[in-house]
Amino acid sequence: MKMRSTVPMLVAKAGYIVMSAVFCLAGLMFMIWPDISKGSLGCLLGAYMIVFGIIKIIGYFSKDLFRLAFQYDLEFGIILMVLGMIIFARAPDAINYIFIAAGIAILADSLFKIRIAQDAKSFGIHSWRVILILAALTCLLGSLLSMFPWKSTKLLTILTGASLFSEGLLHLCVALSTVKIIKNQYPDIIDTDYSETEAVNK
Repeated sequence: MKMRSTVPMLVAKAGYIVMSAVFCLAGLMFMIWPDISKGSLGCLLGAYMIVFGIIKIIGYFSKDLFRLAFQYDLEFGIILMVLGMIIFARAPDAINYIFIAAGIAILADSLFKIRIAQDAKSFGIHSWRVILILAALTCLLGSLLSMFPWKSTKLLTILTGASLFSEGLLHLCVALSTVKIIKNQYPDIIDTDYSETEAVNK
């Protein structure tokens, strides 16, 4: 039987790690330089969402061994791409909605990661507690960002940076601890021709 290619899994895992680093760097940048222009902030957030949405969709179809990190990523990847395109296109005119959309996306993703932490515990993955703690922290920051009552763009940018940094750490932890790639992985469904041939030989 032909083995499953590990290329999509490697691409998805590498993409997760790279985007996690980008999220952390972007978060630090927003916290250090909160006076960034509204247009630039929106364009950066939109671009991050679009790229990360693509990586999430690739991850969903990669089918790594544990199937933990990417199990909810088809629908969420599509949502991220759509939100990213809207934010990217409307960046200069809808700054308040940009923060709300980013907060909701971060909140939703962290809730999925809480579920992944629970699944990782049942798999015996020791770092499930770290995933759970980071997911809870990211959930709190995402909630604050989506419901932030003040009008200060500077404070919102700092909170966005903290949320992105926490989100980056969360994804990095999930990618490194739950994405298991092996070279000898078989497809999930045995080809019909193969099974019939085996039956005849037996």
